[in-house]
Amino acid sequence: MVTDCTYCGSDIYEHEPVFIAEFESGARVQDKQFCNYACLAAYIEEEGLTEGSLCKIDL
Repeated sequence: MVTDCTYCGSDIYEHEPVFIAEFESGARVQDKQFCNYACLAAYIEEEGLTEGSLCKIDL
């Protein structure tokens, strides 16, 4: 069974897969999969997913 990487299209199970889940109606649902953290990082950068995002840390 071949499961393609969301970013590069490689079979994720030939590498070290990373899975992304979203919450829908209170349940966690698998959304995307990547063959490794490098593909995940490249996808985040190319999609601009960090633009305008901010983590708030209360000290």
